[in-house]
Amino acid sequence: MIEALEILTSASLWAAVLRIATPLIFGVLGALICERSGVLNLGIEGIMTMGAMVGWLTVYLGADLWTGLAMAAAAGAMMGLLHALLTVPLGLSQHVSGLGITLFASALAYYLYRLIVVVGESPPTIVPFRPLDLGPLSDLPFLGPVFFSQSAPTYVALLAVVVMGYVLARTPLGLAIRMTGENPHAVEAQGVNPIAIRIGAVMAGSALMGVGGAFLTTAAFNSFFPEMVQGRGWICIALVVFASWRPYKALLGALLFAFFDAYQLRLQTVVEGVPYQLFLMAPYVLSIVALILVARRAEVPAALMTPYRRGER
Repeated sequence: MIEALEILTSASLWAAVLRIATPLIFGVLGALICERSGVLNLGIEGIMTMGAMVGWLTVYLGADLWTGLAMAAAAGAMMGLLHALLTVPLGLSQHVSGLGITLFASALAYYLYRLIVVVGESPPTIVPFRPLDLGPLSDLPFLGPVFFSQSAPTYVALLAVVVMGYVLARTPLGLAIRMTGENPHAVEAQGVNPIAIRIGAVMAGSALMGVGGAFLTTAAFNSFFPEMVQGRGWICIALVVFASWRPYKALLGALLFAFFDAYQLRLQTVVEGVPYQLFLMAPYVLSIVALILVARRAEVPAALMTPYRRGER
């Protein structure tokens, strides 16, 4: 019991929390902006897988790491465009389209990987992002290894939370996105095209999802394998509800899940006689409990999953 409590004071635990939370932050922000515009994007699992492959492959073929992230964002945006075209102007089921995108993107990512990369006994690797050395800040007790020794994409993720929070709350573009998710006909009455807003929001959100996937192959790990996303996309969908569609609460939700995940990994080394499967289940079970407690008070965007057609009321 004492050892389990001592883990909570370990800087390595909290540093791991930030690392584990980073792809979730990108993913939940992407899902959030899609849903604030009124479109549910269940393609996130496949989009993250595609982003992971494209980001890794870009670097493997000789580009730099930042170009890899940019290409992952572009790949995610293209998958988002496909989902948006099916669900916004055509008005097809967002559930069916999203699940189709997940299956298509995941299969396409693995096919392209096997087509382009020669895989031997061990998967090929790249040189990933390294933790930044911020000088005196990195040397600070506890705070140094936790906050100031992360890789660059982690800081980009935290900055993205601030930027999205500001854009959604303080800018005309954010107001247009929020109102499109609440009442697209009112947006049309103001001379703004809700269809363009939704398509743009889904593409932007999917680009963030792609970057979240690319973090796994260019920072967290150094190789690609098809199952590496491991359900993070579905967790992001749940975290959007936990966050009540607010960016700062989305950050909190991502950190909370990452804490459960990082903590259970360390508990396995100090608690004996408990099947490891129970530890693996813990982050998901606790996340479900937290979701249940919060979801009842969540205010869902009124036009979420509601197709918009010009002239209809």
